[in-house]
This record gives sequence, structure tokens and C-alpha cells, in this order.
Amino acid sequence: MSFPEGGSDATGESVPDPLVPRPAATVMLIRDTADGIKVFLMRRHRRMDFVGGVMVFPGGGVDDRDRNADIAWHGPDKNWWGERLGTDADLAEALVCAAARETFEECGVLFAGAADDPDLLVDDASSYRDHRAALVSKELSFGEFLRGEQLMLRADLLRPWANWVTPKEERTRRYDTYFFVGALPDGQLADGDNTESDQADWITPEAALEDFSAQRSFLLPPTWTQLDALAGRTVAEVLAVERRIVPISPNMSMIDGNLEFEFFDGQRYNQALGGRTP
Repeated sequence: MSFPEGGSDATGESVPDPLVPRPAATVMLIRDTADGIKVFLMRRHRRMDFVGGVMVFPGGGVDDRDRNADIAWHGPDKNWWGERLGTDADLAEALVCAAARETFEECGVLFAGAADDPDLLVDDASSYRDHRAALVSKELSFGEFLRGEQLMLRADLLRPWANWVTPKEERTRRYDTYFFVGALPDGQLADGDNTESDQADWITPEAALEDFSAQRSFLLPPTWTQLDALAGRTVAEVLAVERRIVPISPNMSMIDGNLEFEFFDGQRYNQALGGRTP
């Protein structure tokens, strides 16, 4: 992650045009426990060029093959998703596809079921470990995988949640990220077996927020805000929420040597941040 030095406008120096955000999808994977709702979080390797060392939900950019993927589909159609996400229907379809694909690639959870039986969900995705590796290496597309295994994408297991755009001050890369939420399918397990993270586990939103405030971890505003919204709810309550999706793009700056973000809940976030950088 790169940060603005601040004052470039005031000194008269030219400011480069912001990078064009790339469409992306991320999934808040949740489950009920005796300790309350938990969410699956991963810590990106510090060596990563973008947000290294930061806690994130599974997700990533839309792949060209997520578009027009010719995937068997169960649940709300692309027009419904487009209306809810505030995008055109084709992009909405690609975002849902990317959300399911990235969740499978990064933590082994598969939102899919038998193509000929809407009542039959995948309850053990570990049998597809070779397909998962081929997806990561891009030897296989998500559509090819589902068709070959006679599976269909279960869009009904996901809910639209939020839309955040990387601050325009970011010079490494920017994403127009759509957040989804989904309950862990019965019988499936989530892992951190991927090349981008060095830590992964289930955690209550409250504990994740406390770790950030105590400087034991680092959360960016979108992740912090979604964890704050999940705190104190059950899975059923979360899945029942109908969110109004509007794009949010924080401003990022260095003020007196401290990193700060400006957005609707920036005061609370910046207090917990304490000027730190990843």
C-alpha cells in the first residue's frame, strides 16, 4: 500500500490521475457458535505489494472468465443482482461468479450444488482440491469446473452487503469491491490454504475489532466497518438484512505524520487506527 505525502495540491505540484478501479468481490463467510457469530478472516503476507499484513475477507478481482461464464445457476438471476448491486446485469453476474470462485480458491468453501437437484448442496468441498489448485493456476475456469462436475452455482446462498472503492490516493492498485455475505454450508470447512495469506481463522467480530484497537492486527476501513455491522447479530439476522448498496470511497491522507481516513464513520475508525500504517 502506498500513501500520499500530503500537501501536493497546496504546493502546486501536479497530482497524477487516480488509477481506474478494477471490479472485485469479497465474501464475509459467517457461522454461529457458542461464542456468538464468527467470521472467517485471513492475514495477507507482508510481502504482498498491496495491503500486505492486513486482515481481509476472502476475495479478489473479477477474472475475464467470470464474465459470460455459462454457469448453471440457482437463485436470484443477474437482473436481480444488478438492481441490488447498482450495476448492469452482466457485471453483477460476473461479481457473483467471482465471489463464489474466490471463496473456493482462498478458503476451500464452495457455494455450489448438484446441477440436477436444487436440494443437494456440496457438503465436502475437499474432494475438489485438485480443481481448486487448477483454478488458482488459471488452468481451469470456474465455469469449466462446475460444468465438468455437473454442479451449479448457488447464488441463493449469498447476499449483497456493501460496495467500497479503494481511495483515489492509492498508487499501487485500486478496486471497486462488492461485499457479499454467506453462511458456511453445512459439512464444509474453511481453511487458509492459499499463497496470499499467512494466517486464517474464525473470529468473533468483537474480538477482531478489539485486536485492531489493541494494535495486534490491522484492518482497513471497509473490513472494520463490516465487522462492526456484524457484531452482536446471528447468522439468521445477518442473512435477513436487506442492505441499500451505495458506493463508498474514503479519502486517505497523512496529517501531521499520522494516517487518517475520511468516511462516514471515520472518527471512530481513526481513533482505533491511531495513525498506524500496515
